[in-house]
Amino acid sequence: MEFDLKRLKAERVAQGLTQAELAHKIGISTNTYWKKENGQRDIGIDEFIKIMSVLGFSKEQLPLFFTKNVH
Repeated sequence: MEFDLKRLKAERVAQGLTQAELAHKIGISTNTYWKKENGQRDIGIDEFIKIMSVLGFSKEQLPLFFTKNVH
């Protein structure tokens, strides 16, 4: 399984947050966050939970942000 990064970006934009603002709120650099949101770096589950918390989602809503791995 992998995270739906398009959904993540859409939720961030819907919340009116820039990448820099979200990165600051979860304690990473803007560049690192950009790489994660754009699929160049993996997002760990603990980090994803922090992001979801900032966006106002609960742990129970995490499955909304998963997609199937297609090979």
